[in-house]
Amino acid sequence: MAAVATLGAGGWVFWNTNVLNPYLTTHDLERRQAEYEKRYKAHEAEPQPKIAAVKLAVDLYPSEQRVRMRGTYGLENRSGRPVEVVHLNFLAGEALRVHELALGVPATLEVDDMAIGVRRYRLASPLPPGATTELRFDLEIAQRGFRNAGAYTDVVDNGSFVNGRSVLPILGYQDQGELATDRDRRKFGLAPKERMRARDDPEGRMRNGIASDADFVAFEAVVSTEEGQLAIAPGYLEREWTEDGRRHFAYRMDAPILDFYAFQSGRYAVRRDRWNDVAIEVWHHPGHEYNLDRMIAATKDGLDYFTAAFGPYQHRQFRIVEFPRYRTFAQSFPNTIPYSEGIGFIARVRDDDPEDVDYPYYVTAHELAHQWWAHQVIGADVQGETMLVESLAQYSALMVMKRKYGEARMQRFLRYELERYLIGRSTEQKKELPLARVENQDYVHYRKGSLVMYALQDYLGEATLNRAIRAFRDEWAFRGPPYPTTLDFLKHVRAVTPPPLQDTIDDLFESIVLWDNRAASATAKRLPDGRYEVTVDVVAKKRRADELGRESDAPVDDWIDVGVLDDEGAPLALTKRRIDRETSTHAFVVDRRPARAGIDPLNKLIDRKPKDNTVPVTIEPSG
Repeated sequence: MAAVATLGAGGWVFWNTNVLNPYLTTHDLERRQAEYEKRYKAHEAEPQPKIAAVKLAVDLYPSEQRVRMRGTYGLENRSGRPVEVVHLNFLAGEALRVHELALGVPATLEVDDMAIGVRRYRLASPLPPGATTELRFDLEIAQRGFRNAGAYTDVVDNGSFVNGRSVLPILGYQDQGELATDRDRRKFGLAPKERMRARDDPEGRMRNGIASDADFVAFEAVVSTEEGQLAIAPGYLEREWTEDGRRHFAYRMDAPILDFYAFQSGRYAVRRDRWNDVAIEVWHHPGHEYNLDRMIAATKDGLDYFTAAFGPYQHRQFRIVEFPRYRTFAQSFPNTIPYSEGIGFIARVRDDDPEDVDYPYYVTAHELAHQWWAHQVIGADVQGETMLVESLAQYSALMVMKRKYGEARMQRFLRYELERYLIGRSTEQKKELPLARVENQDYVHYRKGSLVMYALQDYLGEATLNRAIRAFRDEWAFRGPPYPTTLDFLKHVRAVTPPPLQDTIDDLFESIVLWDNRAASATAKRLPDGRYEVTVDVVAKKRRADELGRESDAPVDDWIDVGVLDDEGAPLALTKRRIDRETSTHAFVVDRRPARAGIDPLNKLIDRKPKDNTVPVTIEPSG
């Protein structure tokens, strides 16, 4: 009986992992990426139409773990050349069931390579520049048994979250699908991967970093789900109804958006609030109310700050929608933020612990900021694009955090960002680039981006920097190609930067600069009026790294914070001093008893040993 049971269980496992689903190892997936590049890289420069409009019917079947998407793309040839072949990519590959896929003009299926996720259609007559057509599709993904590794968690019993691009066709060759690391590429006989396009690359400037096959698109979708669930898509709910035991929700966006949208369904409760004329909604699992007030507060505080600093919010609604912690991130779609329960809804934040970080508040502010940095201004698909999206969102959220918690509390967050940046650069497998030429390395655009932007507002003044950012936003908001680059952003920054700090802009954005600042000693004596005179000796060293990680000494001639802190880490005195030699001595008079003193005491610069920036202050005996 045991042998029969073992054989039966083994057969059942084999049936699921080898018959219902292909047995795929990590090596198999890497090999598919290599084959994609080998077979289709030569077609990268082919002219392709762009998606101009999206109309969808999305049917979610949570109890069956199945999704079906039907609809049309409105296509327009904006390439300036005749389109002879339409190249379609499908991220789901052979897991996708194709019920219909047809162009609105006569075409022949030339390549059917769904094992890799590619179909190519040759048009009977080339599509002239400026001409339009449509692509009709009916596509389905369903969980079939279980796989040898991983599970399909996009559609689940409660809390489905399906990114549209995970199912729908993507036009044109996608270099994001290539193997990235040189080590992996060598295994399959591929040369090292080329760098991203330079910032002045004309082809890169004609497409954005979110979707190379579209600019801003008209969008509408009808999402259906099972009884007892609510379904959400970007846009505004125009009507809802029940038919054949299923609930239907019709959404339409009132202005063009990026080709970036997702669909969710669950048994939600909804917390509602308002900020001026903007409706705020948090769709959550009942019982997960722990941090709803934090999320709503962050939304209101962010809308206050961002609209005043950067310009109007473009929607009448802002929705946060919970999904299960199969994945732990939040993502900003137009007016709708899918948000994992694991990083917000069930987070424990201790308000009485000064060391704790209110990350549900911070993450909400960051994702809200993407409504400006991505959904209003989107960068060109060239080096530095993620700085314009992620670093600006980091800065925006940091300013909201600083306003709420004060500058002293920001030190812990900045220290965390510094640690993550230093760890990230130590494991870089290719070449680190300066922030203004980042190539989607998260340790650069998130971690270093936070440090650089925070330091920049400290040098220029928050209001001055925001004036430059607002001018950048006003110039580029909702524009199609050519898209902006970090050169366009830095043009506005340099315009408000005084001459003595122009070199600082180069250090922060165009170079890789590391500091080795430290406090050598600090003493204080009490004055007759009860104040303290503090003397601090500091050491400042600066090193510059090239793109291979080679470092060399650089001359120090910079404005750097020197100051005195109390026993809670709050500044008693903090001023920028011009440091033009390795060692220097500085004096302060403070009103209260000092605890520590040093150089860059709040860790605004990128220093590999931030803990030695301050030392305890020795109080000299009176008399």
